[in-house]
Amino acid sequence: MNSTHNSRVEQLILEEDLTTIGRPQTPLKTKASSPYTLKAPVENDGLSWPTPGARERSKESAEAEEARIKRISEAVSTILTELGEDPSREGLLDTPKRYAKAMLFFTKGYQTNIMDDVINNAVFEEDHDEMVIVRDIEIYSLCEHHLVPFFGKCHIAYVPNKKVLGLSKLARLAEMYCRRLQVQERLTKQIAMALSEILKPRGVAVVIEATHMCMVSRGVQKSGSSTITSCMLGYFRESHKTREEFLTLLNRKSSYS
Repeated sequence: MNSTHNSRVEQLILEEDLTTIGRPQTPLKTKASSPYTLKAPVENDGLSWPTPGARERSKESAEAEEARIKRISEAVSTILTELGEDPSREGLLDTPKRYAKAMLFFTKGYQTNIMDDVINNAVFEEDHDEMVIVRDIEIYSLCEHHLVPFFGKCHIAYVPNKKVLGLSKLARLAEMYCRRLQVQERLTKQIAMALSEILKPRGVAVVIEATHMCMVSRGVQKSGSSTITSCMLGYFRESHKTREEFLTLLNRKSSYS
């Protein structure tokens, strides 16, 4: 009894000590849950994993948007000053406003309505049950850790279940999620989960190959490096044969190249 009690006291003391130094639990005792995986890909108003301010941005007037641009511009001017530059010199005079508009464009995917603006009634009944692949979709996004670009190719495949999606919509789906602050792993999974939710296919596969400027132009500075991520759902995860067929077709060079 005393031994059990002493062990419990020692455990409580240890937990208190860890809390004091900012480590309430060890990594082995915790498992981070990404919020986007706990929510439906498509919300009631058609937004997909929106940020807290996404709805406000999507509904704001032209005057409110100009006020937002002004606030961002002022912040950029402060950054330029802190870098030792002169925001009033000719070359930088309009840079803060240009940057503000560029950032709003780079992040417009948050308030894009996935059903109205992306899918737009392009789901069709079709008796086709063989794999569909759209390969080499160009992607450009911003790394959320350093706010610098990463770019590359996205490959999307699915096995239909009585329904097919207009081919251009696959590219639009990738584009919507690219226009956010991203990490490649999340981007890959979001595209796959959204397509699976909307189309209810037998399987979905997404592969992204990208170059990250945060790795190429700073830090380790390895210019020849690239990152490949994948997400396999349904048949692509369960069936080795389906997965191998996809990867074989993905790596096959076009006869027209």
